[in-house]
Amino acid sequence: MTTSNNQADGFKALVNWLRDAIREPEQFTLSYAAESSAFVRFNHAKVRQAGQVQQASVGFKLINEGRHADLDITLSGDAEVDLQRLAEGLQQLRDTLPLLPQDPYLLLNHNGWQSKNVQAHPLPDTEQVVAEIAQAAEGLDLVGFYAAGPISRGFASSSGAFGWHQANSFNFDFSLFHANGQAVKASYAGHDWSSEGFARRFQQAREQLEFLGRPLRTLAPGQYRAYLAPAALEEIMGMLSWGGFSAQSIASKSSPLQKLYAGDHSFSPLVSLDEHVSGSLSPAFSGEGYPRSDLKLIVEGKAGAQLVGSRSAAEYGLTANGASGGESPTALNMAPGALPDSEILKQLGTGLYISNLWHLNYSDQPGARMTGMTRFATFWVENGEIQAPVSTMRFDDSAYSLLGSQLEALTEERELLLSASTYSQRATASALLPGALIRKLTLTL
Repeated sequence: MTTSNNQADGFKALVNWLRDAIREPEQFTLSYAAESSAFVRFNHAKVRQAGQVQQASVGFKLINEGRHADLDITLSGDAEVDLQRLAEGLQQLRDTLPLLPQDPYLLLNHNGWQSKNVQAHPLPDTEQVVAEIAQAAEGLDLVGFYAAGPISRGFASSSGAFGWHQANSFNFDFSLFHANGQAVKASYAGHDWSSEGFARRFQQAREQLEFLGRPLRTLAPGQYRAYLAPAALEEIMGMLSWGGFSAQSIASKSSPLQKLYAGDHSFSPLVSLDEHVSGSLSPAFSGEGYPRSDLKLIVEGKAGAQLVGSRSAAEYGLTANGASGGESPTALNMAPGALPDSEILKQLGTGLYISNLWHLNYSDQPGARMTGMTRFATFWVENGEIQAPVSTMRFDDSAYSLLGSQLEALTEERELLLSASTYSQRATASALLPGALIRKLTLTL
């Protein structure tokens, strides 16, 4: 909590200096990103690398008469040095602005909103986590990556807006390898580390690893009853999020969910999907300076809200609702169903149990038809019992079929899947998803 307060105070000092330094009619926005992360890399179930990363930066936008320029500044943590960097940045942007054209789609938020959210969940002790992982993985070939710590985000503008967000989280992304080269991929993530929760998740992966020792079953192309675990469903939702809910994509008729928003197609009434910002790792404001609130994207299979960034709002006469520049959801939350986890295999009966999918792409984007490969632990199930691992197969099917006409049930239990991306900084995207039981999934080869 102290760290968060120190960071917030440091950010405020930069903001206050800027408010005094800008000259009419200049305006600014300043966004802040910081993390204090523990990283541990495992190979052959042993710690191979452990480290700590502390970093902070600001994104500085200067605006003058419809022209704007941006600069990213790495912060040192030394107040004097950081003010000097900001002063130099201000001069650099002032020199740049006259060279730029006016931006017709610049839409600033002139409201002086205030937002503060500090989720100070106590994080697990890294040594304790490493000990639990090592104990659970004894005798196994485990490869994994553990990342944990607080992530902070801030925003301020010359209009008086100020937002601060800090959330603590951990994410353990791991695979268990069989001697034959096959693997089970899994993750355990969240705000509160539970030794029992981790043990359950690990035990499930361990049981699947045992089945990977059986001879591979090769299936003929065709339609099969299937269960998609939350991680597999996340790949499909990730594809739909790629322009699916974007106001810009919908307005330009390039959204994969065009037919849903036009009312020509629908999903199953079992499918309700929210952008659930409250309580998530994502801040309740955008880097563009718009507050974000929870949005109902799909309501019982029908189209709901769109994600509207400021540029789309300006271009299409819409109201901005805090979407990022890419207008993709960052806190997906799918409503649970009624199928208990303990009943999944029994309800599946005979068919495919798919733990993961990968290499997804659209085979027919306007029809929300996608193709991809099964990956890692995919099993053939007969009469509610796992029989054998299945050779890698390609599927090709429409989301309107998988999550519409062919969707039989969603699970009661949901899994929180945090983005494992650490490219330049730890990501704040998350998805809380159930598993899905599907009557027919089309395998093509």
